[in-house]
Amino acid sequence: MHELSLDEARRIAVRAQWLDADRPGELLELVRRLTLLQLDPTSAIAPNADLIPWSRIGWGYSPSHLAAAIEGRRLIELHGFLRPAEDFALYRADMASWTERGQTGWRKSVREWVEANDACRRDLLARLAAEGPLPSRALPDTCAVPWKSTGWTNDRNVTQLLECMVSRGEVAIAGRRGNDRLWDLAERVYPDDPVVPAEEAHRMRNTRRLQALGIARSRTTQAPVEPADVGEAGEPAVIEGVKGTWRVDPEQLDQPFEGRVALLSPFDRLIHDRKRMVELFEFDYQVEIYKPAAKRRWGYFALPVLDGERLFGKADATAARKAGVLRVDAVHEDVPFARGLRAAVEAEIADLARWLDVEPIRVE
Repeated sequence: MHELSLDEARRIAVRAQWLDADRPGELLELVRRLTLLQLDPTSAIAPNADLIPWSRIGWGYSPSHLAAAIEGRRLIELHGFLRPAEDFALYRADMASWTERGQTGWRKSVREWVEANDACRRDLLARLAAEGPLPSRALPDTCAVPWKSTGWTNDRNVTQLLECMVSRGEVAIAGRRGNDRLWDLAERVYPDDPVVPAEEAHRMRNTRRLQALGIARSRTTQAPVEPADVGEAGEPAVIEGVKGTWRVDPEQLDQPFEGRVALLSPFDRLIHDRKRMVELFEFDYQVEIYKPAAKRRWGYFALPVLDGERLFGKADATAARKAGVLRVDAVHEDVPFARGLRAAVEAEIADLARWLDVEPIRVE
Protein backbone atom coordinates (compact mmCIF):
# COMPACT_ATOMS: atom_id res chain seq x y z
CA MET A 1 0.00 0.00 0.00
CA HIS A 2 1.57 3.24 -1.13
CA GLU A 3 1.13 6.21 1.22
CA LEU A 4 0.98 9.51 -0.65
CA SER A 5 0.66 13.11 0.45
CA LEU A 6 -2.04 15.16 -1.27
CA ASP A 7 0.59 17.11 -3.20
CA GLU A 8 2.22 13.87 -4.37
CA ALA A 9 -1.14 12.56 -5.60
CA ARG A 10 -1.81 15.82 -7.43
CA ARG A 11 1.58 15.75 -9.12
CA ILE A 12 0.99 12.19 -10.28
CA ALA A 13 -2.36 13.21 -11.80
CA VAL A 14 -0.93 16.31 -13.50
CA ARG A 15 2.14 14.54 -14.85
CA ALA A 16 0.07 11.59 -16.15
CA GLN A 17 -2.10 14.03 -18.11
CA TRP A 18 1.04 15.61 -19.58
CA LEU A 19 0.33 18.99 -17.99
CA ASP A 20 3.72 19.40 -16.34
CA ALA A 21 6.68 21.25 -17.86
CA ASP A 22 7.69 18.20 -19.93
CA ARG A 23 5.56 18.83 -23.02
CA PRO A 24 4.76 16.16 -25.64
CA GLY A 25 6.23 16.55 -29.08
CA GLU A 26 3.26 15.84 -31.34
CA LEU A 27 -0.44 15.00 -31.43
CA LEU A 28 -0.44 11.20 -31.87
CA GLU A 29 2.12 10.76 -29.11
CA LEU A 30 -0.18 12.78 -26.84
CA VAL A 31 -3.42 10.97 -27.71
CA ARG A 32 -1.80 7.57 -27.26
CA ARG A 33 -0.86 8.69 -23.74
CA LEU A 34 -4.29 10.19 -22.95
CA THR A 35 -6.08 7.32 -24.79
CA LEU A 36 -8.76 9.69 -26.13
CA LEU A 37 -9.82 13.17 -27.17
CA GLN A 38 -13.38 14.14 -26.33
CA LEU A 39 -15.32 15.77 -29.16
CA ASP A 40 -17.69 18.53 -28.11
CA PRO A 41 -19.54 20.98 -30.37
CA THR A 42 -19.05 23.91 -27.98
CA SER A 43 -16.34 26.20 -29.30
CA ALA A 44 -16.68 29.46 -27.41
CA ILE A 45 -12.88 29.66 -27.65
CA ALA A 46 -11.89 26.59 -29.68
CA PRO A 47 -13.22 23.02 -29.88
CA ASN A 48 -12.24 20.81 -26.95
CA ALA A 49 -10.36 18.45 -29.26
CA ASP A 50 -8.08 21.37 -30.16
CA LEU A 51 -7.83 22.98 -26.72
CA ILE A 52 -6.60 19.75 -25.13
CA PRO A 53 -3.58 19.41 -27.46
CA TRP A 54 -2.83 23.16 -27.31
CA SER A 55 -2.77 23.12 -23.48
CA ARG A 56 -0.16 20.35 -23.61
CA ILE A 57 1.85 20.79 -26.81
CA GLY A 58 1.58 24.55 -27.13
CA TRP A 59 2.75 26.32 -30.28
CA GLY A 60 3.80 23.04 -31.89
CA TYR A 61 0.14 22.09 -32.31
CA SER A 62 -2.18 23.17 -35.12
CA PRO A 63 -5.80 22.08 -35.74
CA SER A 64 -4.59 20.92 -39.15
CA HIS A 65 -2.68 18.15 -37.34
CA LEU A 66 -5.94 16.82 -35.92
CA ALA A 67 -7.71 17.05 -39.28
CA ALA A 68 -4.87 15.11 -40.94
CA ALA A 69 -4.90 12.40 -38.23
CA ILE A 70 -8.65 11.92 -38.70
CA GLU A 71 -8.46 11.91 -42.48
CA GLY A 72 -5.60 9.41 -42.38
CA ARG A 73 -7.59 7.21 -39.96
CA ARG A 74 -4.84 7.37 -37.32
CA LEU A 75 -7.51 8.71 -34.96
CA ILE A 76 -11.02 7.28 -35.27
CA GLU A 77 -14.23 8.47 -33.64
CA LEU A 78 -16.18 6.18 -31.32
CA HIS A 79 -19.19 7.45 -29.34
CA GLY A 80 -17.99 11.05 -29.18
CA PHE A 81 -14.30 10.33 -28.52
CA LEU A 82 -11.34 10.18 -30.88
CA ARG A 83 -9.13 7.18 -30.11
CA PRO A 84 -5.89 5.85 -31.61
CA ALA A 85 -6.67 3.45 -34.45
CA GLU A 86 -4.66 0.65 -32.87
CA ASP A 87 -6.85 0.77 -29.72
CA PHE A 88 -9.94 -0.45 -31.58
CA ALA A 89 -8.76 -4.05 -31.18
CA LEU A 90 -9.64 -3.55 -27.48
CA TYR A 91 -13.31 -2.79 -28.29
CA ARG A 92 -14.19 -5.27 -31.03
CA ALA A 93 -14.92 -8.18 -28.66
CA ASP A 94 -17.49 -6.08 -26.78
CA MET A 95 -19.02 -5.05 -30.08
CA ALA A 96 -19.35 -8.67 -31.16
CA SER A 97 -21.18 -9.58 -27.94
CA TRP A 98 -23.51 -6.55 -27.90
CA THR A 99 -26.66 -8.63 -28.45
CA GLU A 100 -25.78 -11.14 -25.72
CA ARG A 101 -25.06 -8.36 -23.21
CA GLY A 102 -28.42 -6.67 -23.84
CA GLN A 103 -30.56 -8.93 -21.66
CA THR A 104 -31.67 -6.65 -18.81
CA GLY A 105 -32.75 -3.08 -18.07
CA TRP A 106 -32.35 -0.36 -20.66
CA ARG A 107 -29.97 -2.53 -22.68
CA LYS A 108 -32.78 -5.04 -23.18
CA SER A 109 -35.20 -2.35 -24.40
CA VAL A 110 -32.60 -0.99 -26.85
CA ARG A 111 -31.84 -4.49 -28.14
CA GLU A 112 -35.54 -5.16 -28.67
CA TRP A 113 -35.93 -1.84 -30.53
CA VAL A 114 -33.05 -2.76 -32.85
CA GLU A 115 -34.55 -6.19 -33.47
CA ALA A 116 -37.93 -4.62 -34.27
CA ASN A 117 -36.20 -2.48 -36.91
CA ASP A 118 -34.02 -5.19 -38.40
CA ALA A 119 -35.29 -4.47 -41.93
CA CYS A 120 -34.17 -0.83 -41.61
CA ARG A 121 -30.81 -1.95 -40.23
CA ARG A 122 -30.29 -4.10 -43.29
CA ASP A 123 -31.34 -1.21 -45.56
CA LEU A 124 -28.70 1.01 -43.95
CA LEU A 125 -25.99 -1.62 -44.36
CA ALA A 126 -26.89 -2.12 -48.02
CA ARG A 127 -26.86 1.62 -48.78
CA LEU A 128 -23.53 2.14 -47.03
CA ALA A 129 -22.01 -0.87 -48.77
CA ALA A 130 -23.00 0.59 -52.14
CA GLU A 131 -22.43 4.31 -51.57
CA GLY A 132 -20.69 4.99 -48.22
CA PRO A 133 -19.39 7.05 -46.55
CA LEU A 134 -22.66 8.99 -46.22
CA PRO A 135 -24.21 11.49 -43.78
CA SER A 136 -27.22 10.22 -41.87
CA ARG A 137 -29.63 12.43 -43.80
CA ALA A 138 -28.73 10.53 -46.99
CA LEU A 139 -29.83 7.22 -45.46
CA PRO A 140 -33.39 5.83 -45.64
CA ASP A 141 -35.63 5.80 -42.58
CA THR A 142 -37.61 2.58 -42.95
CA CYS A 143 -37.97 1.97 -39.20
CA ALA A 144 -41.17 0.15 -38.29
CA VAL A 145 -40.95 1.29 -34.65
CA PRO A 146 -39.88 4.89 -33.96
CA TRP A 147 -37.31 5.79 -31.31
CA LYS A 148 -39.09 7.33 -28.35
CA SER A 149 -37.36 9.66 -25.93
CA THR A 150 -38.21 12.65 -23.78
CA GLY A 151 -35.02 14.33 -25.02
CA TRP A 152 -33.71 15.68 -28.32
CA THR A 153 -33.28 12.18 -29.81
CA ASN A 154 -37.05 11.54 -30.01
CA ASP A 155 -37.97 10.15 -33.47
CA ARG A 156 -34.34 10.41 -34.65
CA ASN A 157 -34.61 6.87 -35.88
CA VAL A 158 -31.70 6.67 -38.29
CA THR A 159 -29.08 8.30 -36.06
CA GLN A 160 -30.13 6.22 -33.05
CA LEU A 161 -30.06 3.02 -35.09
CA LEU A 162 -26.63 3.94 -36.46
CA GLU A 163 -25.35 4.49 -32.91
CA CYS A 164 -26.56 1.01 -31.98
CA MET A 165 -24.92 -0.39 -35.10
CA VAL A 166 -21.64 1.23 -34.02
CA SER A 167 -21.98 -0.57 -30.69
CA ARG A 168 -22.59 -3.80 -32.61
CA GLY A 169 -19.44 -3.24 -34.69
CA GLU A 170 -21.35 -3.04 -37.98
CA VAL A 171 -20.83 0.60 -38.93
CA ALA A 172 -18.33 3.28 -37.98
CA ILE A 173 -17.79 7.01 -38.33
CA ALA A 174 -15.45 7.43 -41.28
CA GLY A 175 -14.87 11.15 -40.74
CA ARG A 176 -16.73 14.41 -40.81
CA ARG A 177 -17.88 16.90 -43.40
CA GLY A 178 -18.28 20.09 -41.41
CA ASN A 179 -20.38 19.06 -38.42
CA ASP A 180 -21.92 16.09 -40.25
CA ARG A 181 -20.66 12.65 -39.32
CA LEU A 182 -19.96 10.37 -42.27
CA TRP A 183 -20.99 6.74 -41.77
CA ASP A 184 -19.53 3.67 -43.43
CA LEU A 185 -19.15 -0.06 -42.89
CA ALA A 186 -16.90 -0.74 -39.89
CA GLU A 187 -14.77 -3.16 -41.91
CA ARG A 188 -13.76 -0.26 -44.18
CA VAL A 189 -12.86 2.04 -41.25
CA TYR A 190 -11.33 0.01 -38.41
CA PRO A 191 -7.86 -1.55 -38.72
CA ASP A 192 -7.85 -5.26 -39.45
CA ASP A 193 -5.92 -6.07 -36.27
CA PRO A 194 -6.42 -9.29 -34.27
CA VAL A 195 -9.30 -8.83 -31.81
CA VAL A 196 -8.24 -8.90 -28.16
CA PRO A 197 -10.50 -11.22 -26.09
CA ALA A 198 -12.98 -9.29 -23.96
CA GLU A 199 -11.59 -10.05 -20.50
CA GLU A 200 -8.04 -9.24 -21.51
CA ALA A 201 -9.22 -6.13 -23.37
CA HIS A 202 -11.00 -4.83 -20.25
CA ARG A 203 -7.81 -5.28 -18.21
CA MET A 204 -5.77 -3.49 -20.86
CA ARG A 205 -8.26 -0.62 -21.08
CA ASN A 206 -8.20 -0.23 -17.29
CA THR A 207 -4.41 -0.18 -17.34
CA ARG A 208 -4.32 2.36 -20.17
CA ARG A 209 -6.88 4.54 -18.36
CA LEU A 210 -4.86 4.48 -15.16
CA GLN A 211 -1.71 5.40 -17.05
CA ALA A 212 -3.60 8.39 -18.47
CA LEU A 213 -5.02 9.45 -15.09
CA GLY A 214 -2.07 8.53 -12.89
CA ILE A 215 -4.27 7.89 -9.88
CA ALA A 216 -7.94 6.90 -9.71
CA ARG A 217 -10.54 4.98 -7.76
CA SER A 218 -10.96 1.26 -8.36
CA ARG A 219 -14.74 1.80 -8.41
CA THR A 220 -16.68 5.04 -8.64
CA THR A 221 -19.85 6.53 -10.13
CA GLN A 222 -20.61 5.04 -13.52
CA ALA A 223 -19.94 7.40 -16.42
CA PRO A 224 -21.41 7.00 -19.91
CA VAL A 225 -19.06 5.68 -22.62
CA GLU A 226 -15.75 6.23 -20.79
CA PRO A 227 -15.52 4.97 -17.18
CA ALA A 228 -13.79 7.02 -14.49
CA ASP A 229 -12.61 3.97 -12.52
CA VAL A 230 -9.79 1.54 -13.27
CA GLY A 231 -10.67 -1.78 -11.63
CA GLU A 232 -7.61 -3.56 -10.24
CA ALA A 233 -5.10 -1.87 -12.53
CA GLY A 234 -1.94 -0.51 -10.93
CA GLU A 235 -1.20 -0.74 -7.20
CA PRO A 236 -3.20 0.28 -4.09
CA ALA A 237 -2.55 3.64 -2.45
CA VAL A 238 -3.92 5.88 0.27
CA ILE A 239 -3.77 9.67 0.19
CA GLU A 240 -3.22 11.71 3.32
CA GLY A 241 -6.47 13.43 4.31
CA VAL A 242 -8.60 11.64 1.68
CA LYS A 243 -10.91 8.75 2.60
CA GLY A 244 -10.64 5.31 1.07
CA THR A 245 -8.12 3.58 -1.17
CA TRP A 246 -6.97 4.46 -4.66
CA ARG A 247 -5.11 2.77 -7.51
CA VAL A 248 -1.88 4.38 -8.64
CA ASP A 249 0.24 3.82 -11.73
CA PRO A 250 3.52 2.53 -10.28
CA GLU A 251 5.47 4.09 -13.18
CA GLN A 252 4.45 7.52 -11.85
CA LEU A 253 5.84 7.00 -8.34
CA ASP A 254 8.99 8.82 -7.24
CA GLN A 255 9.27 10.73 -10.51
CA PRO A 256 10.63 14.30 -10.71
CA PHE A 257 8.04 17.01 -11.18
CA GLU A 258 8.33 20.48 -12.69
CA GLY A 259 5.05 22.32 -12.96
CA ARG A 260 3.88 25.16 -15.15
CA VAL A 261 0.87 27.40 -15.62
CA ALA A 262 -1.80 26.16 -18.02
CA LEU A 263 -5.33 27.11 -19.06
CA LEU A 264 -7.51 23.99 -19.27
CA SER A 265 -10.55 23.15 -21.33
CA PRO A 266 -13.75 22.84 -19.24
CA PHE A 267 -13.82 19.21 -20.48
CA ASP A 268 -10.19 18.43 -19.59
CA ARG A 269 -9.67 14.88 -18.27
CA LEU A 270 -7.79 16.25 -15.26
CA ILE A 271 -11.10 17.61 -13.95
CA HIS A 272 -13.65 15.56 -15.90
CA ASP A 273 -14.44 13.31 -12.91
CA ARG A 274 -15.82 16.03 -10.62
CA LYS A 275 -15.72 13.84 -7.49
CA ARG A 276 -12.04 13.06 -8.05
CA MET A 277 -11.42 16.75 -8.82
CA VAL A 278 -12.81 17.78 -5.43
CA GLU A 279 -11.05 15.00 -3.53
CA LEU A 280 -7.63 15.57 -5.08
CA PHE A 281 -7.60 19.27 -5.93
CA GLU A 282 -10.25 20.76 -3.57
CA PHE A 283 -11.41 22.74 -6.59
CA ASP A 284 -14.90 24.20 -6.96
CA TYR A 285 -15.93 24.16 -10.61
CA GLN A 286 -18.85 23.43 -12.91
CA VAL A 287 -19.40 23.83 -16.64
CA GLU A 288 -21.96 26.66 -16.85
CA ILE A 289 -22.81 26.51 -20.56
CA TYR A 290 -26.40 25.47 -19.83
CA LYS A 291 -26.99 27.89 -16.95
CA PRO A 292 -28.81 31.22 -17.45
CA ALA A 293 -26.25 34.02 -17.65
CA ALA A 294 -27.45 35.59 -14.39
CA LYS A 295 -26.78 32.36 -12.48
CA ARG A 296 -23.23 31.78 -13.73
CA ARG A 297 -20.47 32.22 -11.18
CA TRP A 298 -17.48 31.99 -13.52
CA GLY A 299 -18.72 32.31 -17.10
CA TYR A 300 -20.05 30.48 -20.13
CA PHE A 301 -16.79 28.69 -20.97
CA ALA A 302 -14.48 29.46 -18.05
CA LEU A 303 -11.01 27.88 -18.33
CA PRO A 304 -9.61 26.36 -15.11
CA VAL A 305 -6.21 27.79 -14.19
CA LEU A 306 -3.54 25.22 -13.30
CA ASP A 307 -0.32 26.26 -11.54
CA GLY A 308 2.00 23.33 -10.92
CA GLU A 309 -0.08 20.76 -9.03
CA ARG A 310 -2.79 23.19 -7.89
CA LEU A 311 -5.93 24.62 -9.48
CA PHE A 312 -6.22 28.24 -8.43
CA GLY A 313 -8.95 29.92 -10.50
CA LYS A 314 -10.87 30.31 -13.75
CA ALA A 315 -10.41 32.55 -16.80
CA ASP A 316 -13.72 33.68 -18.31
CA ALA A 317 -12.93 34.22 -21.99
CA THR A 318 -14.70 34.06 -25.35
CA ALA A 319 -13.21 34.16 -28.85
CA ALA A 320 -14.98 36.41 -31.38
CA ARG A 321 -13.22 35.30 -34.56
CA LYS A 322 -15.02 37.71 -36.90
CA ALA A 323 -14.13 40.63 -34.65
CA GLY A 324 -10.61 39.27 -34.25
CA VAL A 325 -10.58 39.36 -30.45
CA LEU A 326 -10.34 37.10 -27.42
CA ARG A 327 -12.64 38.80 -24.92
CA VAL A 328 -11.56 38.23 -21.31
CA ASP A 329 -14.38 39.19 -18.98
CA ALA A 330 -12.70 38.09 -15.76
CA VAL A 331 -9.97 36.03 -14.19
CA HIS A 332 -11.50 34.58 -11.04
CA GLU A 333 -8.94 34.03 -8.28
CA ASP A 334 -10.03 31.33 -5.83
CA VAL A 335 -7.30 32.63 -3.59
CA PRO A 336 -5.44 35.89 -4.31
CA PHE A 337 -2.83 35.23 -6.99
CA ALA A 338 0.78 35.99 -6.24
CA ARG A 339 2.26 38.58 -8.60
CA GLY A 340 4.20 35.92 -10.50
CA LEU A 341 1.13 33.74 -11.03
CA ARG A 342 -0.94 36.70 -12.21
CA ALA A 343 1.73 37.57 -14.77
CA ALA A 344 1.98 33.93 -15.90
CA VAL A 345 -1.80 33.70 -16.38
CA GLU A 346 -1.80 36.89 -18.44
CA ALA A 347 1.01 35.44 -20.55
CA GLU A 348 -1.01 32.25 -21.13
CA ILE A 349 -4.03 34.31 -22.20
CA ALA A 350 -1.84 36.26 -24.61
CA ASP A 351 -0.41 32.98 -25.98
CA LEU A 352 -3.91 31.59 -26.45
CA ALA A 353 -4.96 34.71 -28.34
CA ARG A 354 -1.93 34.54 -30.64
CA TRP A 355 -2.58 30.84 -31.28
CA LEU A 356 -6.17 31.76 -32.23
CA ASP A 357 -4.82 34.64 -34.35
CA VAL A 358 -6.87 37.23 -32.46
CA GLU A 359 -6.13 40.08 -30.06
CA PRO A 360 -6.84 39.72 -26.33
CA ILE A 361 -9.01 42.42 -24.78
CA ARG A 362 -9.86 42.78 -21.10
CA VAL A 363 -13.39 43.83 -20.19
CA GLU A 364 -13.62 45.45 -16.76
